[in-house]
Amino acid sequence: MTVKLRGHHLLCLLGYRGMGYSAEFCANMTSIYERLRQQPEQSVELVEGPDEICRAYPEDKTNHCRGTVGNRDREVLQRLGLAPGWRGSWGEITVLLKERIHPDDVGVICEGCPWEPYGVCRDGVRLVREDLPLPAVER
Repeated sequence: MTVKLRGHHLLCLLGYRGMGYSAEFCANMTSIYERLRQQPEQSVELVEGPDEICRAYPEDKTNHCRGTVGNRDREVLQRLGLAPGWRGSWGEITVLLKERIHPDDVGVICEGCPWEPYGVCRDGVRLVREDLPLPAVER
């Protein structure tokens, strides 16, 4: 089964460490994260707008999945040389992330994101660039 992801979630996945907006959101994100982390051959399709991570965003929170993050999506995909509709493997994406995204880019691309100050996405980019494994997240 292909995992459908939007552009900026490629960075979010590198930095995911079990934190999130709700228990349901974390369960969904952990499932996707662990599948990709353990199976780099996993098929991925890039989409515009809400993706499989967004589907578990809590209904009682201000939903940014349809609005304010579109610029981040476009910025990440532009830097990777990809576009919505692209299909390939998670491993192919991590190679592009390694080659084309620097840890310091996260602060620029993700300015204003509530998770950016934690430094986890920046650290995830660093791990990928250094060919180190992303850490497991307990379910």
